[in-house]
Amino acid sequence: MKTFKRMPKHIGVIPDGNRRWAVGQGLQKTDGYPHGIGPGLELYEACLELGVEEMTFYGFTMDNVKRPSLQTKAFQKACVDSVNELKKRDADLLVLGNTDSKVFPKELLPYAMNRTQFGEGKMKVNFLVNYGWNWDLNYALNHEETEKTGDLIDNIASKDVSRMDMVLRWGGRRRLSGFLPIQSVYSDIFVIDEYWPDYKNQHLYDALDWYQKTDVTLGG
Repeated sequence: MKTFKRMPKHIGVIPDGNRRWAVGQGLQKTDGYPHGIGPGLELYEACLELGVEEMTFYGFTMDNVKRPSLQTKAFQKACVDSVNELKKRDADLLVLGNTDSKVFPKELLPYAMNRTQFGEGKMKVNFLVNYGWNWDLNYALNHEETEKTGDLIDNIASKDVSRMDMVLRWGGRRRLSGFLPIQSVYSDIFVIDEYWPDYKNQHLYDALDWYQKTDVTLGG
């Protein structure tokens, strides 16, 4: 395991490229999602060993469910299977997303909008499921505390998620795709060209090597 002098406390993960990977393997697009579960667990274990305090994984968005129903069912199942695997590890889980919609997996309702500790809960893990940036921000507008205090940011749906120091995106695309707009406002973004199912720890190490050289100013 490599060591780094400077570590991000919170890493965001956009695991893109599952469908493109599947097509490249001669498979159906739906077959890519199950192959993304193992990489997520491997990345979690590597970050835990390095001392990362918090991770946020982009599961699926409210826009993603516009895809064909077979694909929607495939990534819904992949999210449920990922949480079932995470339950065997030491994590403090928060599943964050619009639970009012029928596309939110009912198996994940017990972990939605409140943290659940598995094992020793060594790392905070946030899993965005049926998440939408506009849903997140508009949540505050319907919050009673917002009416009392007038503070929108303190009452957004993702208020319990800390600012992300670094965002890693697989699949070569250079965009955030609505990924936690408040928490990512000062994030350093590192893009990996390989597709998510081809994850290897060297991707993480390359990102952290790059992070050593970034100039963190937080706008100052």
